[in-house]
Amino acid sequence: MNIVIVGGNDCMACKYKELCERYNCKAKVFTQPAGLKCKIGSPDLMVLFTNTVSHKMIKCALAATKGSNVKIARSHSSSMSALKSILEEQAV
Repeated sequence: MNIVIVGGNDCMACKYKELCERYNCKAKVFTQPAGLKCKIGSPDLMVLFTNTVSHKMIKCALAATKGSNVKIARSHSSSMSALKSILEEQAV
């Protein structure tokens, strides 16, 4: 499963990827808006950490996947436990 994570903390990006690998998922993490629109690809799941990301970045990410069959998971918290609960629910 391909996952795109939008938002979160810069220092946690590697840990987000490691956690996704434990669930047999390949992840791209975007904590900054640079290159988001052209590098997003076609994920199976998009995780939006809404507390640590701008409205503009969320709109850009949603626009890049508009029309495709992408599951969207939103979380106010950008913690590892929040991501883990999303992965347990979505990455079946």
